Amino acid sequence: MSARPSRAARRPLAAVACGAALTLALGACSSSGDDGGAGGGKGKGTASDSSRPQLKISGAYVPQPPTDKMAGGFLTVRNSGGTADELTSVSSDVAGEVEIHRTVKQRMEKVDSLRVPAHGTLTLGRGGNHLMLMDLERKPVKGQTVTFVLHFAESGSVTVKAPVEATNYTPEK
Repeated sequence: MSARPSRAARRPLAAVACGAALTLALGACSSSGDDGGAGGGKGKGTASDSSRPQLKISGAYVPQPPTDKMAGGFLTVRNSGGTADELTSVSSDVAGEVEIHRTVKQRMEKVDSLRVPAHGTLTLGRGGNHLMLMDLERKPVKGQTVTFVLHFAESGSVTVKAPVEATNYTPEK
């Protein structure tokens, strides 16, 4: 008899380890580049009041899509304020509709909003939460720029310019 667990007994452990590695990888998807956008519009308090959301958008990009039907959008929202905010919708100059997606168990699902925690970060990146640009009016091509208008529950609207990168582009960490 062997002291080593059977192959079937090791599978759940391997799945947990794989999930943990994926979680760490997704957390590292954000970019430190600054591609515009700060928000803090309609929250309560004054500009110096750190209890309201203080949003900064960075690392925005759109990989050139392989088809002319849909594309993905990625960015990071940092909230240095003391109150959470919520990304409630997004519009774009190249898409008839932009959906907010999250990824659960390797499956995309459309959601109505995503939370931006107080003193925290919302990362929209490959393999995780992201934007889906649907009904493209024109196919984004590398070298162009896509404009997003991000709508937040507390901070109002923030406009962000996202460069179109190569299909396989991965931002530096």
